[in-house]
Amino acid sequence: MFYKIIATVFFIGYFPFAPGTVASLFAMIILFIFKFSDISIFIMLIITFILGIISSDKMEKQTNKKDPSYVVIDEFAGYLTSVFLIPLNIQNLLLAFLFFRFFDILKPPPIKQIEKKVKGGLGIMIDDIIAGAMSNLLLRIFLILS
Repeated sequence: MFYKIIATVFFIGYFPFAPGTVASLFAMIILFIFKFSDISIFIMLIITFILGIISSDKMEKQTNKKDPSYVVIDEFAGYLTSVFLIPLNIQNLLLAFLFFRFFDILKPPPIKQIEKKVKGGLGIMIDDIIAGAMSNLLLRIFLILS
């Protein structure tokens, strides 16, 4: 049960439509409300990444499904990556959300290639971490240019 709670981010993964988007939105709301420090976000990201690998791997094996849609810890961690070391104001949180969902849904190279090659819990997590890193980079470029 512990792994299911983690993998589904407190059962958000069972939301009837767009559970990954809802999990990303949940991460955004938490960051907006609590205004975590950079070190807190880093620690949360590391813990989420490690627990995400373990729990999503267990869920994949239990259900015999590759990357089940209700496993959304990867979207939560990916969103954290998208805002890491970025000032947490509403504009940046919203832009990071839009950029992250764009990269996570479209999966441009190298995301799609890595998703296909890396299996299990690490495969579930890593493509969203890369989408988050690409979002973070795009947001930094946007902030420099604006």
